[in-house]
Amino acid sequence: MDRSDVGRRVSVRRLAGFADDNRPVFRDAIGVLAAWDDDGLTVVPRAGDPVSFDERLLVAGKVVPLFPARRAPLPTADPAGLRRIAARGWPAVEQEPLGAWTLRASAGFTRRANSVLALGDPGRPLDEALAAVRAWYAARGLPARVEVGTPGSPEGLREELDRLGATYAPTLFRVAPLAGLARTGLPAALREVRLSRTAGPAWLSLYRRAGGGPAVEEAALRVVHGGPSVWFATVPGAGPGQPPLAVGRCVIDGPWAGFGAIEVAPHGRRAGLGTAVMAVLAARAAEEGASGAYLQVEAENTGAVALYDGLGFTTSHTYQYALLPQG
Repeated sequence: MDRSDVGRRVSVRRLAGFADDNRPVFRDAIGVLAAWDDDGLTVVPRAGDPVSFDERLLVAGKVVPLFPARRAPLPTADPAGLRRIAARGWPAVEQEPLGAWTLRASAGFTRRANSVLALGDPGRPLDEALAAVRAWYAARGLPARVEVGTPGSPEGLREELDRLGATYAPTLFRVAPLAGLARTGLPAALREVRLSRTAGPAWLSLYRRAGGGPAVEEAALRVVHGGPSVWFATVPGAGPGQPPLAVGRCVIDGPWAGFGAIEVAPHGRRAGLGTAVMAVLAARAAEEGASGAYLQVEAENTGAVALYDGLGFTTSHTYQYALLPQG
């Protein structure tokens, strides 16, 4: 094990001190090697705080296999509950309640972080609620979007949106047992994946939704790093300074792990890198106690839908992003 193994799962033994009889006391830790630099090593275990120590205290260390995820049924959650979990895993920069609804804005970075989570009762008639929605987004220079789906959204909302001339973009909410996902991937590709707690410049350089001006970039950083337990995966480029070949993101929230930002560079495709990224993220999520995976994909993205079919994902439900006309 050396510094090139940062981002891999390791087992380390360190000198923790000396007993009363002057015998050395050792401590072991298993987890992701999050850092190894002149300040020392940091290992993130499956639970608890990261373990940091001086390099001179390292007694032994080695790379170990991914966590062996155990097969388990999907956690119980209805469509409305899953949408709330997904909202926590991709939290908007600005959030404001409208009754039971949540207004979300993030300088236009992604529809999910710039739309109303329309679950439950907005606390006023629907026409008044949607008027308030349009005014709120107009004040921020953003289009008014409503995330609407059944069950969860109030009865009559779709009809009111139709009356206002909304257009719709259907999105599939897909789920799968986590263990099967963690056991996929070609061994050679799996060895190339590195994990981190932050999305650095290299990761962001491949994420196709990043960019768009300083305000959008700042919002993107806040959104992608938000959530209960967030991990980023990267397959480094072929040489120093080269852009990554693949990236991905996972957020762990109790028994559920949400996947997104899975991107593979054009010259890195057909090598199993996207699957490997998801498998390594899934193994880490399983290590933290998750047993179910979810993701959201545009219904028209047939290529991604086919890929996720092959990984065991099925559609839990469909929701719509309703775009209200300006004015």
